[in-house]
Amino acid sequence: MTSTDRIAEPWGTRTPYGPGEDWPVRTDSFLADGVEEGQVDRWVQSATLLHSNGDALDIAVKDGRIVGVRGRAEDRVNHGRLGPKDLYGWQANASSDRLTRPLVRRGGTLVETTWDDAMDRVVANTRRLLAEQGGSAIGFYTSGQLFLEEYYTLGVVAHAGIGTNHVDGNTRLCTATAAEALKESFGSDGQPGSYTDVDHADVIALFGHNMAETQSVLWTRVLDRLAGPHPPAVLCVDPRATPVARAATVHLAPRPGTNLALMNGLLHEIVAHGWVDQEYVDRHTIGYADLLRTVQEYPPERVARICDVPVADLRAAARLLGTAERLLSTVLQGFYQAHQATAASVQVNNLHLLRGMLGRPGCGLLQMNGQPTAENTRECGADGDLAGFRNWSNKQHVDELARVWNVDPMSIPHYTAPTHAMQIMRYAEQGSVRMLWVQATNPAVSLPELERIRAILAQDRLFLVVQDIFLSETAQLADVVLPAATWGEKTGTFTNADRTVHLSEKAIEPPGEARPDLEIFLDFARRMDLRDKDGGPLVRWHDPESAFEAWKECSRGRPCDYTGLTYDRLRGSGVQWPCTEEHPEGTERLYADGRFWSRGDECETYGRDLATGAPLDATEYAALNPDGRAMLKPADYVEPHEVPGSRYPLQLVTGRTLYHFHTRTKTARAPQLQAAAPDVWVEVSAHDADALGLAEGDLAEVTTPRGAVRARVRVSGVRPGVLFVPFHYGYWDVEDDDGGRHRAANELTMTAWDPCSKQPLFKTAAARVRKLADADGAPAPAPSTASASVVPGVPPTAGGPAALAEERLPGARAGSAS
Repeated sequence: MTSTDRIAEPWGTRTPYGPGEDWPVRTDSFLADGVEEGQVDRWVQSATLLHSNGDALDIAVKDGRIVGVRGRAEDRVNHGRLGPKDLYGWQANASSDRLTRPLVRRGGTLVETTWDDAMDRVVANTRRLLAEQGGSAIGFYTSGQLFLEEYYTLGVVAHAGIGTNHVDGNTRLCTATAAEALKESFGSDGQPGSYTDVDHADVIALFGHNMAETQSVLWTRVLDRLAGPHPPAVLCVDPRATPVARAATVHLAPRPGTNLALMNGLLHEIVAHGWVDQEYVDRHTIGYADLLRTVQEYPPERVARICDVPVADLRAAARLLGTAERLLSTVLQGFYQAHQATAASVQVNNLHLLRGMLGRPGCGLLQMNGQPTAENTRECGADGDLAGFRNWSNKQHVDELARVWNVDPMSIPHYTAPTHAMQIMRYAEQGSVRMLWVQATNPAVSLPELERIRAILAQDRLFLVVQDIFLSETAQLADVVLPAATWGEKTGTFTNADRTVHLSEKAIEPPGEARPDLEIFLDFARRMDLRDKDGGPLVRWHDPESAFEAWKECSRGRPCDYTGLTYDRLRGSGVQWPCTEEHPEGTERLYADGRFWSRGDECETYGRDLATGAPLDATEYAALNPDGRAMLKPADYVEPHEVPGSRYPLQLVTGRTLYHFHTRTKTARAPQLQAAAPDVWVEVSAHDADALGLAEGDLAEVTTPRGAVRARVRVSGVRPGVLFVPFHYGYWDVEDDDGGRHRAANELTMTAWDPCSKQPLFKTAAARVRKLADADGAPAPAPSTASASVVPGVPPTAGGPAALAEERLPGARAGSAS
């Protein structure tokens, strides 16, 4: 066993392996100061909740408190490894500022009250609005961090009980495009690939995906392949010099907003060089002729001008993709939150269809998630879809769901598409949504154009309910605040980005009067006396396991079929859905037989026009795809809505860092993570810093047409003409004249969204930057991962003795959970 500073060495010690070999086990652990492994009272099974990788771990409990974590060596996802947020983030559970009693607003101030008083207010307002206006007056905005059982209950309550179509989650901000891109190509959501494809691939392509920071353990797997015999080649598409870019065989750094042009240029070269599996295309796809007509207009020379990348690099990237024998591709926010998001992401699907690279080891496609339970929001109908990947515009699907819930089909709103998050906010702004119930998310920091969002949430006419574990920036605006239990304090399941389902068991009691989210939803359903069509309770389950059993029936026969899973089956290692009687061990990869969920009677959507977002109807879809094949969908590049000009000559992109998650409600309360990235910064290229008279550590102001942010300058490897600001930093832990609002990146971002996925565009904004003050002798508070300084002498990020974690390498004995 060795001790390693896992802030300084976030990916830990290398365990090299070769293609087709098993990834070696390395068990990581971190315990509170003064606690030895042998002193732990018990270890409780769970998985990580601060990213989408789904790393399995055991929670260490001593004297009724969480005192640490240990990776689960037997789990298929991480083979015992944990990332920095996994190792240190649990400390937030015990933070002294946890919400422990409900709060209500009296005389303009939030004051403590009883659960009965708080819930009576929620129920009274719900009933009043239902009587005055109906379900359209009420909206629900949830998270990507609850459990499957909670999302499913919320979906039933909102859709069938309240009768509202206004149900979405903050997954709209991070993975809505993943879902839409999969639907457009394959007829349904569901990731085709598996993390084990890393073990077999000879080329790994990351499109707008800084895996090293957003899924650090998966990147550890890639690093171990790169350190072993016959390593894969790596393609990185990212405007920043991330760790992925530094490890890449080819790095393309396109101008923001040009991803679709880049993908069309790569596909042009795939076709021009004959790197197409024509037999696969002819047998399993439609739309090839239309795709050819589009991509032939994007030769490398034209694409190089649009994207501002070297022609030679474009050709080299295309050769990697076109000659790979086993290609793994991943996609994330660099595509999803950018201009023409769905259209660009669909072209990655097209790449795999043209190459016939689906369903075989190493031939994987992962339209990644950004949150730990984003997959569950989509499956359970809590994010703008119907439960079980059902098609809201297919009467048979609605009737089937009504039978599962034992309600009249007309009580499930399906007159139009479910309302997406930004439209819910617009309805609240206009006054038609008069009650908004927010759970486990912080839109007052995470949504775009924050001045507008704050004004919406602060309206007197909007009854705002916030269910959270801390008094977040959003909770401070609420009329009722409900204290929730969090990870480690409740039981439930959640599903990661490669469809692996994990069980997280309750380890300790929540603080004070905090309650699990499932209990809160069940209590609301009882108080509302929600009934099915026979007069029985609409919600017939009473605890997590019975909710899971109910969900299994809802999933039966659908792509996300859970019917072969039980809580007992999930004790040990995670299992990938679909898991059925026919596939009791789960399903590692989808579409191995060239069979897709794309027939008109089973698909999740009839699709959209990639340029306008206009939906197709059943008749159009049947004519387009009568045999249920995968769909090759082309799209032409158009210029972004907002481009640089004389007043705003630069382009702003926002994003994440390795050491924080979302708006830092947990990670800022973990000392090692907070110290690694304590405050906001702005990344500027060396070229732009020189031109603008900026130096490392200077205080600067970044301005867009919507607002301004003040931040210290990090002179980094970002491409010239681009500024990067992390979006994690809000107001709650800052005391200054403006309450910290000048450090929230979303003061700068625009109210605009992709026409298909409705995902906001956080990576396309015109901006300028100016110096406010010289450096105070210290560098910017930016970590040395993707935000490494190019200025000599800036020290690397380190955690010191407080960040020492243990690594048990192969051959050492590891314990097991009780």
